[in-house]
Amino acid sequence: MCGIVGYVGFRSVSDLLVEGLHRLEYRGYDSAGIAILHEGKMSVRKKAGRVLELAGILQSQPILGHAGIGHTRWATHGAATDQNSHPHLGGNGEVAIVHNGVIENYDTLRKQLTALGYVFHSQTDTEVAAHLLAHNLEEQIILGGSASDIETCLKVVELTLEKLKGTYGLGIMFRDCPDTVIAARCGSPLVIGVGKDEYFLASDASPLVGYTKEVVYLSDHEVAVLQPTGLRIDHRKTGSVFPNVHVLEQVSADIELGDYEHYMLKEIFEQPQTVENAIRGRLDSEEATSVMGGLNLTAKDLRRIDRIVLTACGTSWHAGLVGEFLLEEFARVPTEVEYASELRYRNPPMTDRTLVFAITQSGETADTLAALRECKRKGHPTLAICNTVGSTIAREADGGIYLHAGPEIGVASTKAFTSQVTVLTLLALYLGRMRHMSYPAGRRIIGQLRDMPDKISKTLQCHDKVLEVADKYFRFNNFLYLGRLYNFPVALEGALKLKEISYIHAEGYPAAEMKHGPIALVDEQTPSVFVIPRGGIYPKVVSNMEEIKARRGPVIAIACEGDTDIARVADDVIYVPDVEEYLQPLVCAIPLQLLAYHVALLRGCNVDRPRNLAKSVTVE
Repeated sequence: MCGIVGYVGFRSVSDLLVEGLHRLEYRGYDSAGIAILHEGKMSVRKKAGRVLELAGILQSQPILGHAGIGHTRWATHGAATDQNSHPHLGGNGEVAIVHNGVIENYDTLRKQLTALGYVFHSQTDTEVAAHLLAHNLEEQIILGGSASDIETCLKVVELTLEKLKGTYGLGIMFRDCPDTVIAARCGSPLVIGVGKDEYFLASDASPLVGYTKEVVYLSDHEVAVLQPTGLRIDHRKTGSVFPNVHVLEQVSADIELGDYEHYMLKEIFEQPQTVENAIRGRLDSEEATSVMGGLNLTAKDLRRIDRIVLTACGTSWHAGLVGEFLLEEFARVPTEVEYASELRYRNPPMTDRTLVFAITQSGETADTLAALRECKRKGHPTLAICNTVGSTIAREADGGIYLHAGPEIGVASTKAFTSQVTVLTLLALYLGRMRHMSYPAGRRIIGQLRDMPDKISKTLQCHDKVLEVADKYFRFNNFLYLGRLYNFPVALEGALKLKEISYIHAEGYPAAEMKHGPIALVDEQTPSVFVIPRGGIYPKVVSNMEEIKARRGPVIAIACEGDTDIARVADDVIYVPDVEEYLQPLVCAIPLQLLAYHVALLRGCNVDRPRNLAKSVTVE
C-alpha cells in the first residue's frame, strides 16, 4: 500500500527512482511522482495513473540530480488526481515529502496552518506534514538555526513528528540542505540500502535488489539521515542507534517475470518449489517430527499451552482456518482463528497458557501487527508465520517460522497461501508428536509431506482444463464456492481470488450450509464450484451437489483423479491428485487460483494489479 523510494549518492537519480517505483507497482497505487534536489532547486514531476505515464513526462521534462525521493500513492484522503499525488511541497518549496500511512489529526493541523497563511493545493493528509515542516523550519531559523544545517533540519523533523498522530513512513528533503534524504518511521515500513558512497530508501527491499546486498530495517520512532558520506539513525526517545545491517538475500531473478506473462501465473507455477522450500530442513524422520527451531519456546513451554489463537487477514486468515483443523486434529490443542482487525479491539478471555500466532505474507499488515502488539502487551507468547525476512512482525514476534517462498509480487496471494498451509502442517506435526501422536503416524505424515512438491507439479497439469472451464463461464457475474472440513477454507479462498482479480461477486460456504439460505441464489446463471476430493463425507457433498443440479445450477467440481462418478453430476470436472484429506488444500487451491487468473484475463482485468487493492495493507 503506497510505495516510497529514495536515493542519495553519485548516480543520476531520475531513472533510478522510476525503476524503483516500477518495482513497487505490485503494492497497489493510483498515481506516482518524484522530487529531485539539484543545485538548490527542488523539481517535482507527478501524475495520476501508471508509473509509465510519469516516465513519459520525465522524457519530455527531464530532471537532473543525485538526490531524490519518489512515491506511488494508494488514495486514502482525496481522489486519485495529479494534485493529490506525492511528493508534496511545504511552504514555498523549501521542503519536499513523500508519505505512507495516515495522519489522523490532519484536519485539526490543516485548520491551524491555514490560519497561519499556508495555502493547500490538495486534499491529502500528507500536505499537512509538508507545510508543518516548512513552518517549523521558519521558526527554527528565527531562533538562529540554519536551513542548510542538518542539525536544524533534524530538529524541524522532530518537532513535526511530535505533532503528528497516526502512522507514517516519510521521505523528506530540505531544499537548502544538499545531498541529504531524511527518513522517519512509525507504523509504516522503510528499508535503507547501504552502498559505497550512496544510500537507498524504499518501502520494501524489491527496489534495492541489484543495487546493494546490505540493508537496514528502520524500526518505529527511528529517524535516519542518508548522505553520501554516511548513514545516521536516531531513536526519538533513546538517541543514537547503531545500524543493524542485514544481508539482502533476494536476487534479481526473484522479481523478474521470466517466461511468464504475469507475476500471478509465475507464482502459481512456483508452488512446487515454494512448498519444497517450506519443508526443506524441517523434517526429522528419525524422530518422526518436524524441526521448528525458530519458535524460541522450550518443549516445556509448549506443552503447557492449552489454547492457540491464530490471527490474520484475508488469504492468511483462510490459511489459518486450515491450520485450526490441523492443530486440533494432530495436536489436540483447542484453536481459534481471529480476524486481526477484530482481535486488536476485542478483549477475549485469554490466559498465560494461550499461544498467539500471527500469520502474514508481508509481515507489515497493520491490523495483524496491532493485534500481535496487543497480545504481547498482555503477556501472551506471540509467534509469527511470515514470508518477509526483516519485516516488522518478524522482528517483533517472540519467535516464528519463515515461509521461504520468495517475493510475492502479484497482489492476489497464491504461493504464500500454500506455503502457510504447509508450515501450519509442520507445526501441527511438531506439537502433535510433542503430545500424543504415535511414531508411525508421524513417519506417515513426513512421507506424505515429502511427496507434496511432486503432487503439486502434477496438479498444475490441469492448466489447460481450467482454461477451458474459464472460457465457458467467464461471462457469469455470480459464483458460489462450496467445500467441507479442510476444503471449506479452500472454498473461501477460491471465492476471494475470483473477487480480487476478476471483480465477479463470489461467496464461499460450507456445502451443507447451502440449505440454510444461500440455495435461494441458485439459478442457471450462478455456477457453483464444489471442492469435492475423496474423503469421509464425500457422499454428503455429492448430495449437496445434486441439490444444486435439481435447481438447474451449473456445477464445476474439483475432484480426485480417477473419480469418474462425479462427472455424472457435475457439468465440468477439474481433477487433482488423490492425497490425504489434511493435505487436500495444497492441491485443491491451485485450480481455483488458475480459474480466477484465466477468468480475469478473459474479462480484460489487470491480474497483477487489481483495482482498489494493495499488496501490503499498512493502514487501518
